[in-house]
Amino acid sequence: MEKSYNRLLENNKNWVSEHLKLDPHYFEKLSKGQTPEYLWIGCSDSRVPANEVTGTKPGEMFVHRNIANMVVHSDMNMLSVLSYAVEVLKVKHIIVCGHYGCGGVLAAMGNKQYGLIDNWLRNIKDVYKNHRHEIESIEDITLRANRFVELNVIEQVYDLGKTSIVQNAWKNHQPLHIHGWVYDLSDGIIRDLDVSFKSADELPSVYKFEE
Repeated sequence: MEKSYNRLLENNKNWVSEHLKLDPHYFEKLSKGQTPEYLWIGCSDSRVPANEVTGTKPGEMFVHRNIANMVVHSDMNMLSVLSYAVEVLKVKHIIVCGHYGCGGVLAAMGNKQYGLIDNWLRNIKDVYKNHRHEIESIEDITLRANRFVELNVIEQVYDLGKTSIVQNAWKNHQPLHIHGWVYDLSDGIIRDLDVSFKSADELPSVYKFEE
């Protein structure tokens, strides 16, 4: 167990050494600040590392991860990240990225009790409830789960648009786009769900804040 733990520290030293060979000032420049264009809201699943699957370098993508890539309006952690990314870093794109085979989504499809996490899964179950007829009309279990993953991402993109943080950015003419993607673990490809917004125009009127 200790050997496995120490391997991470050795890997870090090797990683530093490799970067310094390419650029002796790499970390000096990196330490001066970050100007990412993207905020990634993804799943905590260890198989979906945001920088690796998008080919972005340190400093190019601000990242928030939680179980099943949720945008929960009472989650102060997510809201704090969103606020900093939009209002301070001035990111231009926010990407909600789910993935097929998501354990949180699969758990939310069933009725098994898991403990504390059940309170979090309840938010995903609400998505299931809202799209139950479409989801349950799909007979193949894998395809049903995949569609639920997609619908969950789409709902989270809409939930991003409902936040005062995002709407205020749009109101102030800040160039900000929000998108929904799904990552396929079986082939490594990211699929754009074609759910992208750059204004509050497509939101139901009840969610729009007054100008």
